[in-house]
Amino acid sequence: MVPPKVSLLKLTQTEAVKKLYENNHFIQDMLVPIGKLKESLEVFEREVQIYPVWLCPFNLPLNPGMLVPAEGTEQMYVDIGTYGVPKVPTFEPVKTTRNIEAFVRDVKGFQMMYADSYMTREEYRKMFDHSLYDKLRRQLGAEYAFPEIYDKVNRKVRD
Repeated sequence: MVPPKVSLLKLTQTEAVKKLYENNHFIQDMLVPIGKLKESLEVFEREVQIYPVWLCPFNLPLNPGMLVPAEGTEQMYVDIGTYGVPKVPTFEPVKTTRNIEAFVRDVKGFQMMYADSYMTREEYRKMFDHSLYDKLRRQLGAEYAFPEIYDKVNRKVRD
């Protein structure tokens, strides 16, 4: 026997198990400028207290696309990953995630989009540069043919 694929497990989850997981688990990766690392770790400590914390340096080049470094030049960032059960008694999945998302936007960081996101469309557009994306959607006639990225990754839109 081999372990089942995660996608199969998700398909076979009951609603009760799904709710338990959503309300008691936190899985996030946030990319923050290295100069904001200490402040960022303090936010994660206050909001979730999950250990160990994944820290992975990342050189963000200035290239066209949705991730534009804060200073408009190549810059070092750090991926802060927390995966598990929060130890804070005040944990509320939506509120906690929104608090961290707001902080990350304020420091010109980025949320990894495989995890749950609760940002509004406007907040999402503030975090990610859509200029090239919007230009290409118009140029290729994809504006009405395909949903926007936000519609694919945002929790409220998907549910």
